[in-house]
Amino acid sequence: MWVGAAMMCCVAGAAADKLSEMQARFDREKNPVHRAKLLEKLGDAEFDEARRAFKANDLSIMATVLEKYRDNVRVTLEGLKKKRTDAQKDSNGYRQLEIHVRRGIREADEIILRVPEEYQPPLQIVRRDLDSMDRELIRMLFHHRDEQPGAPRGAESATSPEHPAGPPEDER
Repeated sequence: MWVGAAMMCCVAGAAADKLSEMQARFDREKNPVHRAKLLEKLGDAEFDEARRAFKANDLSIMATVLEKYRDNVRVTLEGLKKKRTDAQKDSNGYRQLEIHVRRGIREADEIILRVPEEYQPPLQIVRRDLDSMDRELIRMLFHHRDEQPGAPRGAESATSPEHPAGPPEDER
């Protein structure tokens, strides 16, 4: 039993070292597109660390790791925005970030469902922040749909070809 516990500590220590090394590389990177691509691997490692902490019932470490992931996403998004390229025309970095943020939202959702209620509020804040950044990324990547003349905004138009007379009778 002691040997198994010692091996788990070594594995966790090696994973923490690898995560620290990846974080340092991410922090040193100045190119926002490269940073977005690094976030894919770093984020996956952070999710693995959060899962390990959850299994070890170390919920404060798990929350800290997810908050760090959120902060890394924010730094990456701000860097891409400063780059001032049109995300729709040059989506490199934006696509990778949006896909990974969606994965981060799913991870946060899964964890929120499994943790005790007293740990949920900070995780819900992280999830809400990730969702907000994901929506911003989607707007940046697909803004042309908002600019098309006559295009309905938001939900489907009430007078679309599928619903020529407006909403169904029971919705009026």
